[in-house]
Amino acid sequence: MRNLNRRQFLGTSAALIASVKTSHAASNTPAKTLKLYNTHTAETLFTAFEENGETVLENLQLFDFVLRDHRQNELRGMDPQLFYQLHELQTRLGVKSTIEIISGYRSPKTNAMLRRASSGVAKKSFHTMGRAIDIRIRGVKTAKVRDAAIKMNLGGVGYYSASDFVHLDTGPARAW
Repeated sequence: MRNLNRRQFLGTSAALIASVKTSHAASNTPAKTLKLYNTHTAETLFTAFEENGETVLENLQLFDFVLRDHRQNELRGMDPQLFYQLHELQTRLGVKSTIEIISGYRSPKTNAMLRRASSGVAKKSFHTMGRAIDIRIRGVKTAKVRDAAIKMNLGGVGYYSASDFVHLDTGPARAW
């Protein structure tokens, strides 16, 4: 976990995005990209997490920042497998829409606070390990997102219809 201010993030991201565009132009293999929008911070990130069949480690830091615990301003390295799940989900749905982030990483302090406020928050949440994400995909009904995620059989899938989001994690395949 580390704190990173907005200025540090913007400086790092500008250089990394420029390098992504340069290296992608020289490649015949399509990059795997995601466009994320954090609903709490209004931050948007559109960049590659894989190029030429390899994970772009530098860009993972950008994803970590956008998915940080905004309440504590703490970040943790997110499980890259989440990004592969999101990309596969969009492929199966046939969309490249913005993925709205409801929750990514949660510090133990934030998780405990949310747990006191709701019975639906796990004590040992995958969010606290950087292995879970709660999402919506613009233009796609959350029930359709849930169904596609369950068919992928790549981890946990939770459906919260009242709050209009789907939970994905890199734990064992299960659904609720």
